[in-house]
Amino acid sequence: MTGVITASEQSWIAPFTGLSPRAFGKLITMLRCEGADAVRPGRPWSLSLEDRTLLVAAYWRTNLTLRQLAPLFGISKSTADRVVDHLGPLLALKQRQRFRKDTVLIVDGTLVPTRDHSIAEKSKNYRYSTNHQVVIDADTRLVVAVGRPVPGNRNDCKAWVESGAKAAVGRTTTIADGGYPGTGLVIPHRRPAGGELCQWKQEHNRSHKQVRARVEHVFARMKTWKILRDCRLKGDGVHHAMLGIARLHNLSQTA
Repeated sequence: MTGVITASEQSWIAPFTGLSPRAFGKLITMLRCEGADAVRPGRPWSLSLEDRTLLVAAYWRTNLTLRQLAPLFGISKSTADRVVDHLGPLLALKQRQRFRKDTVLIVDGTLVPTRDHSIAEKSKNYRYSTNHQVVIDADTRLVVAVGRPVPGNRNDCKAWVESGAKAAVGRTTTIADGGYPGTGLVIPHRRPAGGELCQWKQEHNRSHKQVRARVEHVFARMKTWKILRDCRLKGDGVHHAMLGIARLHNLSQTA
């Protein structure tokens, strides 16, 4: 069976990956260097690495079911399942290990509606969700770390620690919103009961809010990959999708 969608036709790349053809080519080169196209035992892949990558990205981008996507690539649903299971983790963001002394990071949590109730819990929006702690570089606005998903009913203070995001950034200066009291992060000044903040604290809060908004802009861009609006993946699938989308987001901003 011949597929309709293929990476050899460049017009398919941008709508199904969020990347320019140049950025997509850069991604493929990196994947090959990382061993993603190594020969594996058993039956060889029926799709090239380019088409397998396009399939995974299209799955995350459109949130169509694999039963819907597979015929468009000329493969069976079971083959599409294997492609996503194999390549999804290999697309994961390589999280930064070290930071310059003057680096400033921003962290915030975002909720991803997740159908796997073994890892999700009802959150403040009354949907079963997972909480993902995402850390960006305040200067470049690129994602540098993503914590493991925790149940959506965890507040950000607990999720910051439990997800591993805190350990990932170490002692690097990190900005957060008021939902992280007692964590050692740089958060806004709280208004005293029955009083008002002094002028310099008000000005500091305004500046803090403007900088912190950058992480919200990153969330808005990442959620153009629609799987983050209603994730059907089970187990580690939502974590792999978040890490992979973080990598695609960074490439879309730099390549």
